[in-house]
Amino acid sequence: MKSYRELEIYIESKRLAIEIHKMSTTLPKSELSEEGSQIRRSSKSITSMIVEGYGRRRYKADFIKYLVYCHAECDETILNLDFLFETGSLKDSNLYASLKTNYETLSKKINASITWVEHNWNDFPKSTASNL
Repeated sequence: MKSYRELEIYIESKRLAIEIHKMSTTLPKSELSEEGSQIRRSSKSITSMIVEGYGRRRYKADFIKYLVYCHAECDETILNLDFLFETGSLKDSNLYASLKTNYETLSKKINASITWVEHNWNDFPKSTASNL
């Protein structure tokens, strides 16, 4: 693996962050600077934590730490989605369900990546890391 850009969790988190950004710009004015801003930050932080962790991949504990932070940001994004939908600020139930399902799937993939690094890190330089 030559770059974090090859990681499945990076590709998916970036795609979803862009979807969240677009969705958040359609929120009512009262939510644009509050919950809208918060969900944009948490969704983009997932991708940022993957990149930062990958940059520290030489140190197993650091990579794991950033993947754990990434997992927490994913959970926070799901919570923010719930708040937006349950308060009526996000009215499109199909969009809500799709984003929530995608983030729940991403959360599982991040968790699997943490487990993979924990158990296979010694082989990382030789491996293609296709499970990440």
